[in-house]
Amino acid sequence: MQDVRHEILKIAQYALDTSRVERAIPERIHFTDGLMQVDGSSCCLREFERCVVIAMGKAADPMVTSFLACSGEEVKRFEGIIVAPDPVTLPSEKFIAFHAGHPTPNAGSVQAAEAILEKLKPLTERDLVVFLISGGGSSLVEQFLDPKTSLETIAATHKALVESGAPITAINAIRKHLSAVKGGRLAAAAAPAKQLTIAVSDVPAGRLDALSSGPTTPDESTLADVYAAVDRYGLMNRLPASVAAQFAERSLVETPKPGDAVFARSRWSILLDSTSLEAAAGKRAAELGWHVAVDNTCDDWDAKDAARYLVDRLRELRRTQQRVCLLSAGEVTVTVPHGANGSGGRNQHFVLETSRLIVNDEIAVLSMGSDGVDGNSPAAGGIADGTTMDRAVRQGYSVEQALAAFDSYPLLMRLEDAIVTGPTGNNLRDLRVLLAP
Repeated sequence: MQDVRHEILKIAQYALDTSRVERAIPERIHFTDGLMQVDGSSCCLREFERCVVIAMGKAADPMVTSFLACSGEEVKRFEGIIVAPDPVTLPSEKFIAFHAGHPTPNAGSVQAAEAILEKLKPLTERDLVVFLISGGGSSLVEQFLDPKTSLETIAATHKALVESGAPITAINAIRKHLSAVKGGRLAAAAAPAKQLTIAVSDVPAGRLDALSSGPTTPDESTLADVYAAVDRYGLMNRLPASVAAQFAERSLVETPKPGDAVFARSRWSILLDSTSLEAAAGKRAAELGWHVAVDNTCDDWDAKDAARYLVDRLRELRRTQQRVCLLSAGEVTVTVPHGANGSGGRNQHFVLETSRLIVNDEIAVLSMGSDGVDGNSPAAGGIADGTTMDRAVRQGYSVEQALAAFDSYPLLMRLEDAIVTGPTGNNLRDLRVLLAP
């Protein structure tokens, strides 16, 4: 199995290395003679009095750096704000940056939201705003509609949502309707300026309004969706009392919708998403001689159900093919009970779930976050194979114990099966790779 494990790592690393903002921006964005061209559409920068860049998310730093590098002599026109989970180097004195919180908002998140709203407020129809949006912006930039809401309450709300087991689209629908900077409300703040959103997406295909809770896009979710999600996932007992009261009283206001006048001068372009990650992984797997299949059916499923589905699917494919590589992008969910204090994340939890299904079988499974971060652990994800269960017992910490304690990272570290990349500066959802020789 060592060769298979080596190849599964090669496939994942190639996908990460080639699905990079630094490669995609120069291919898709061009500056020529004062014109900015994005995916075949162009605008003349000389027509604008101010050109503002707002970059937020886990990929904010490489996005703004690559964007400005492409702009050449036009770079002097741009001013803006960068919000990232790690410190960034300012590209010029015309930019400010915020080191904000993820996955839980911090003081920097609130300060960033206030600064962005202040930057957008005076803009007119003679100005241009380029929004560079990537995953993670939901917590990195935050201010609730009720300005008196404390940071403690904001952080507790985000934590409750992340640990609820709800899919990301439901979580973001709730966030949008609580927030002053989500669900199209940044677009409303920037109107009537011309707006271009360039996105590195970590949400399901076709749901750009869920990316970072859709700060610049028409919101497809409704208050009815929000109240239904709160009931379905039992959130009233998880949320802070002041926030739960807003749901109980049905006092939230609706977000801007498709066709709203605030989007009249807006355009959106998706630079990279999870399909980019899958395509790169598939290319490398095929080069290594694997028969590649893609199945994203289990996107947003519970980790245990997703593990069963994908292992069964792999075995089904193996009946008619040799050297099968099954790829699946997206995110699985894990419901963390109150009081659980283990270290891990959904990717590591998923691979341990698969290890129970592949005992003594020639199957290897990898799952990792493209952002390099999995839950509250230092790892991006992990690997399991047919020997994982036995090796865990020999280490004195069984897979069953780790799963029950939501403590996958310490076990995978003992087994030398944790994948640690550090933050990648990218975020295209998670990648799962299953190999059966």
